[in-house]
Amino acid sequence: MRVTILAVGRDRTGPARELFEDYRQRSSWPIDLVEVVAPGGLPAPRRRAEEAARLLGALPRGALPIALDERGRQLDSAAFARRLGAWRDRGESGLAFLIGGPDGLEPTVLERARAVYALGRMTWPHRLVRVLLAEQLYRAQAILAGHPYHRGGQPD
Repeated sequence: MRVTILAVGRDRTGPARELFEDYRQRSSWPIDLVEVVAPGGLPAPRRRAEEAARLLGALPRGALPIALDERGRQLDSAAFARRLGAWRDRGESGLAFLIGGPDGLEPTVLERARAVYALGRMTWPHRLVRVLLAEQLYRAQAILAGHPYHRGGQPD
């Protein structure tokens, strides 16, 4: 199953990028990162609309869109793994996680998503959201494989 992370903003170098790359390389699922940027100088509502258009325009064909939003459903790691495992077992060819910019995701993106999840109720910088997501994707694979990386219990 191919995973695409569609994220607003650029993250070229630094510790967060290195950590993201570490989890991406550990993953047995291919993880692609696609970064989109809206033109500068736009008012927030226009910028968010432009970001939404670019995110939705970059969705890989056939990928299941999953939005990350602080108001989304919170799952523990085992439940997240079960959800990913169910999509994998159902034959989904790809998942696309959508990460918004500083003003969040447009309602059109949330409506298009097949699921909306939160990485907690706190607001995180997009650079860290990428790392948290990549780690949880790796952890989900470990849980599904019964690997000891996850010591918080196995899925039911």
